Amino acid sequence: MSIEVKKTDLDFSEIHERMQWYVDQEIIPCCNTLVLQGTDVVDVKTYGPLDHETNRPLAEDSIFRMHSSTKIATSIAAMTLFEEGKFKLDDPLEKYLPEFANMNVLKAGATSIDEVEPCLGSMKINQILSHSAGLSYGFVEPDSVIDQAYNAKGINPMAPGSQMKLESLCKDLSELPLAYQPGTFWRYSFATDVTARLVEVLSGQRFDDFLKERIFQPLNMVDTDFYVPVEKQDRFTTMYMPTNPLDPMASGYVKADDPYEGANSKPTTFLSGGGGLMSTLSDYLSFVQMILNGGEWKGQRIIKSETLDLMRTNQLPAGVGVNFPFWEIPGTTFGLGFALKQQPAEGEPDSATGEYHWGGMAGTHLWMSPNSNLAGICMTQRMPGFWHPFSHDFKRLSYKIAGN
Repeated sequence: MSIEVKKTDLDFSEIHERMQWYVDQEIIPCCNTLVLQGTDVVDVKTYGPLDHETNRPLAEDSIFRMHSSTKIATSIAAMTLFEEGKFKLDDPLEKYLPEFANMNVLKAGATSIDEVEPCLGSMKINQILSHSAGLSYGFVEPDSVIDQAYNAKGINPMAPGSQMKLESLCKDLSELPLAYQPGTFWRYSFATDVTARLVEVLSGQRFDDFLKERIFQPLNMVDTDFYVPVEKQDRFTTMYMPTNPLDPMASGYVKADDPYEGANSKPTTFLSGGGGLMSTLSDYLSFVQMILNGGEWKGQRIIKSETLDLMRTNQLPAGVGVNFPFWEIPGTTFGLGFALKQQPAEGEPDSATGEYHWGGMAGTHLWMSPNSNLAGICMTQRMPGFWHPFSHDFKRLSYKIAGN
């Protein structure tokens, strides 16, 4: 079933031409773009092929590796349990995951993983939902003491032959110190995978079963899962890696993951709440329309509107914001699963303030702007493709063409 587009007088050709340019220049292998006003789709388009080996055209039901776009679904899943009274946001994490009791923290300026001091307080659930609990990811600063310790311990679910599970990840994380005192800083991390394990413990279900029952099946997200079965692999995109990864605008790429033989073509033991889902533009649109409509879509209530409001409130202390060593994301704080824009980016209107968003490492992005009554989805399969110029151009032109 094709995506229904509301007819307007808006002219989106500038977006279409710019996105096609990125594909033609072989900067990205393919992409799709979708713009919404309210919950109405006002523009959708695909660019380039599903793969460059057969040149089959990209479609609305082509399957993408969503990577960290998974995090929004995981956060909403957890907050449905919050609504049921299963936890409070300021509950200590060890109340439900006791392995995280009595944690140590790396001392400031530590040169060894053994240079630690006790935690001044427990990790809180609102902190794991906002990446402020003290955890890291292993790749954020690969030369840092904490990330080197993660890698030395084998905390890498993407490693060939990994049998990691959410439970074993939490055990491994709990055996290393935190990168900083909980609640004092923001650092991208495995925290959303810890959130997924929390969902399992509180619900008594496997994480994938919980997502299917509570979110995917009610929203008819028929192609969203942690792997792509054989009968759907002809719709699964190929992922590519740039030949010059240090220059986001350089032309050229090589095949990085195969839809038939790659890691995502068979079931996995690691149901990553931080980055494990595959999905389509059609499926993800239903999820986004649910959020934009206050937690309900087509008669299916997934989450309360007031809970979504709570998720869009900053959880970080004053003066702390989203930060990466390799991406500039200024003027941005973090809520319970969403990044929160506190000031417009260059070329964006003032109404972009209040936007909430996140994306995935291979270039799947979602942003929602209440003050502009505007939202956008764009997806590619370039590793790395997060915070790539193509997504900035798409957003900037969306505001220019359709923003209030």
